[in-house]
Amino acid sequence: MAIGVGAPSSTQHSGVQHTDYRAMSIATTLFFMWGFLTCLNDILIPHLKAIFELNYAQAMLVQFCFFSAYFVFALPSGKLVEWRGYAQSMVIGVLVMAAGAFLFLPASSAASFGLFLTALVILAAGITLLQVAANPYVAHLGPPETASARLNLAQAFNSFGTFIAPFFGSALILTATQVTPEKMNALSAEALQAYRTVQASSVRLPYIGIGVALVLLAIALALVKLPPMDFTRDIRPGELSEGTHDSMWKHPVLIAAAVGIFLYVGAEVSIGSFLVNYFALPDIANFSEKTAAAYVSLYWGGAMVGRFIGSWLLTKVRTSTVLGSAAVVAGSLVVASILLHGHTAMWAILAVGLFNSVMFPSIFTVGLTGLGPLTSKGSSLMVQAIVGGALIPLAEGHLADKIGVHHAFVIPVVCYVYIAAFGYWGGRRAEREVEEIEAAQGLV
Repeated sequence: MAIGVGAPSSTQHSGVQHTDYRAMSIATTLFFMWGFLTCLNDILIPHLKAIFELNYAQAMLVQFCFFSAYFVFALPSGKLVEWRGYAQSMVIGVLVMAAGAFLFLPASSAASFGLFLTALVILAAGITLLQVAANPYVAHLGPPETASARLNLAQAFNSFGTFIAPFFGSALILTATQVTPEKMNALSAEALQAYRTVQASSVRLPYIGIGVALVLLAIALALVKLPPMDFTRDIRPGELSEGTHDSMWKHPVLIAAAVGIFLYVGAEVSIGSFLVNYFALPDIANFSEKTAAAYVSLYWGGAMVGRFIGSWLLTKVRTSTVLGSAAVVAGSLVVASILLHGHTAMWAILAVGLFNSVMFPSIFTVGLTGLGPLTSKGSSLMVQAIVGGALIPLAEGHLADKIGVHHAFVIPVVCYVYIAAFGYWGGRRAEREVEEIEAAQGLV
């Protein structure tokens, strides 16, 4: 997932700007890492559900704790960015992520669901700081008119991480043979805890490796001198002195975009979180957990392919048209999966990932257009909206316990309806805003 607004680099003060490809390549590594770690939750959910005998609502506490961290830590992250700057904040964010990854070692040793949730909160706190710092930074590494395309390109590397994570997780985490719930209930308390410890141990090596990789990435990032950012050029001449009196709440498109992010992340995470259990249903695919996990990568792989396509398409077609149309198609595919059965329903829900691809960066570039000095505050607000990934999957989990996983996908359908409406309305308003700013600056 990524955030961005259209604005230039501080090293470029003329009407013609060029993308800083060196800084862009470094930042895309960060996009890959948090995409990879976020998608591993889709493998952890069925694994922990089986180990701790959780129902769907309880299993969704994984996503609830992970994405709630965005809401809790977004504003403090914005303050830290203002204090330490974008580059240093990215280094700190990576180190916090490493601390969360290393905490999986005691969590697995104790076979404690609570410790697993704590580790996820710390991991997500680091990702939150990266979301606040890295994404607006990437958006400002070139011309404002290509900000959405640039973010989609960075998102493609984020999606590459989500694409390979299920393969990685299924190979290293979903390895041990699990006993049936009936046999688990027959075990003594000591034997049950020993069984859970053995099952939980499969996460140790993967997350230790991830923690080491994150520490090395933080060191490399600290040694590279990234260019500073100036977020004042995307405002009209004469407005800079008034920027301190401005307020995020005076920008209705930003508020509507925050709602859009809340619903989009909730829909995307809800679908991804239930795919393993969904594909295991007899009337869908009747897959084992390990086989289903491999197919989950196709959902995220579709997003990766779509973002590479989107990075090109958004240089040719208006963001409002692309965003609105993608949401309409995504919602239609989910409806088709609800109404159908077997492999047709499976492929319909997997295809949603392709059309999810352009939504997140497009909503952010629309929502933060023209904020100028309010960029870091607007970015924090948008990151807070990612809490939709905590609340909407939890709601879908409760609904799935009542009516089944198959029909609980009606919740993402409602989300896509709003996103389509926002895309056509908010996108066009933002495009007019950019045209007015460029006209006022004499760039057109």
